[in-house]
Amino acid sequence: MYHYTESGLRNVWLENGVTQRKTAYGTSTSIQDVDGLHKVIGRALAHKGHLTGTEFRFLRKELDLSQHRLADLIGTTEQTIALWERHGKIPKTADRMLRAIYLETIDGNVKLKEMIERTADLDRRDDEKMVFHDTDAGWFAMAA
Repeated sequence: MYHYTESGLRNVWLENGVTQRKTAYGTSTSIQDVDGLHKVIGRALAHKGHLTGTEFRFLRKELDLSQHRLADLIGTTEQTIALWERHGKIPKTADRMLRAIYLETIDGNVKLKEMIERTADLDRRDDEKMVFHDTDAGWFAMAA
């Protein structure tokens, strides 16, 4: 069994799919289909209970999100994300949201992530002027 610590997770072991060779510089390790392995690990994490800090970081990195971008998406700060990842005290809502975004993304249905991104973009434009127009058919939002 190979202890796969390269993932950043301490509890991942591989039964096979690993090739080790002796080289002049030490032992060389090769893992078959790392992308596929990471998807399986990510899916297992997304379907388990509450995430640890390192598991949260693993999913964030698999989504190719910086701490800053994830913080922007879920409405917190980069420092808060760093604290969650370091100490593992992640609020349930953030935990669930990251797991949902991950599952939607790897399943090829990124509607949830796009909706959250649109909402985050709207949050940044809170000073935007909203104009409404009354007609015989009722009120309508006008382009500002």
